[in-house]
Amino acid sequence: MATDVLSQATVGTVLADLAALEDPKIRAVNERHGDDHGVNLTKLRAVAKGLKTDHELAGRLWETGDTAARLVAILISRPKAYSGAELDAMLREARVPKVHDWLVSYVVKKNPHVEELRVAWFTDPDPVVASAGWALTSDRVAKAPDGLDLGELLDLVEAQMKDAPDRLQWAMNECLAAIGIHHPEHRARAIDIGERLEVLKDYPTPPGCTSPFAPIWITEIVRRQAER
Repeated sequence: MATDVLSQATVGTVLADLAALEDPKIRAVNERHGDDHGVNLTKLRAVAKGLKTDHELAGRLWETGDTAARLVAILISRPKAYSGAELDAMLREARVPKVHDWLVSYVVKKNPHVEELRVAWFTDPDPVVASAGWALTSDRVAKAPDGLDLGELLDLVEAQMKDAPDRLQWAMNECLAAIGIHHPEHRARAIDIGERLEVLKDYPTPPGCTSPFAPIWITEIVRRQAER
């Protein structure tokens, strides 16, 4: 019981620290992207660094449902300690884009159940869950493509990406670009699909950044790689 009281008090302290860092201007910017928090991410990472790895506290912070607290929870958790069922439940709760992205990138990718989750999520009827499956597939396309049918992935992108919901569309586009960048034998087809579907063609891209429009993205990264 004493441990529970201490952990609860620590949760309260973390929430108070995050509340003190809340910036209305940052919240306004984040909310345009669907992220309901106003904490500078560099400062949020500093809070997590001060807490160090604490898997029990991470669980309690996650349970609060607070977006900033969940981001800290992800950073202080032990990725390999989660069961596949726990991660599946957490992903289905993670509707905020930044929480979703960090959970996949910082936890799921480092978990021993990553492949079974990738396969299960890839065909999930919930497009937000499916987007995680596509994100994990993009990672495999780049790093461990053996066993993947890249032609079939391109077929799915060609048939479904144009009308997919935003988050799923973005993840499918990322996979399209990954295939074109890392697999020269499929590059021409990947570029052709991107050109015909025109997904993210007009996406506003800051100066110095690469457009997410797949034909431009693929061409630019391949060019950079050739110059190395």
